[in-house]
Amino acid sequence: MKKLSFSPMVLLLMLALASVSHGGAVIDRIVAIVNGNVILQSQVEDDLCFEALSSGRPLQDLGDEDRRAALSHLIDQELLRQQIGSEIHQPSPEQVEKRIQDIRSAHPGAASDEDWHVTLARYGLNETQLQSKVTRQLALLREADLRLRPSVQIENAGIEAYYRNVFLPQLHKAGAADVPLAEVSGQIREILTQEKIDQLFNSWLESLRKESKVRTLLPEEATPSAGEATR
Repeated sequence: MKKLSFSPMVLLLMLALASVSHGGAVIDRIVAIVNGNVILQSQVEDDLCFEALSSGRPLQDLGDEDRRAALSHLIDQELLRQQIGSEIHQPSPEQVEKRIQDIRSAHPGAASDEDWHVTLARYGLNETQLQSKVTRQLALLREADLRLRPSVQIENAGIEAYYRNVFLPQLHKAGAADVPLAEVSGQIREILTQEKIDQLFNSWLESLRKESKVRTLLPEEATPSAGEATR
C-alpha cells in the first residue's frame, strides 16, 4: 500500500478521524508516522498475515506481540525505502517464484493449486498480493546485501576457528565423517559473511531509527521513538 506524506495539521485531523466509527466499524487507524509518512493499521494486519503465511503459523496463534513486531517490521521497511529511494534493484521473476514456492512448502495441505488458493484466502491474500509482498521483501534484502557485502572481510583465521569450533562438532553430533577444511572453506566463508551482513544490517536500521522521526500510535501506546525523543 502506498504511503502518503501530510502536513502536521492534516495529520492531526486524520488521527482524529481515524478513530471515528462509521456504522459501528472503525474505518482505519494511523499506527505510526515515519518522517511524516503514515503507516495504517490495515498495513500492519496485512503484514501480519504475510508473516504468518510465510512461517506456516495459524492466524489464531498471533497476538499483540506479533502485531508490535509487524509494525516494527513495517517501520524498518519504510526507513529503508526512504533511504534507498527509487533506485532499488528488483529481484528476478525466478527468485520471486522460488520464494513463493518455499512459502507454499510450509503448508502441506496446499499441494494443489485449488488448496493453495484456499490457504491464501484464509490469510487474507491472493497470488498478486503475495507476489507483490515477496518482491518488495526480496528487493530490500538484495539492496542491503549489495550495499553491505563489499565492506565485509572474512579472515582465514575466522574460517579455521568456525571449522574447528562449530562445523566439526556439528558433523560429529550428526554421526558424519570429517570433511577437509579445503572442501568447505567457501561454504564457511559465506556463512560468516551472512552473519556479518546481518550485524551490519541491524546496526544500519538502528542508526536510521536514531536519525529519523518515528512515532508509534498503537491503541495501548503513543510514545515517540528514541530518534524523536531527542527533538
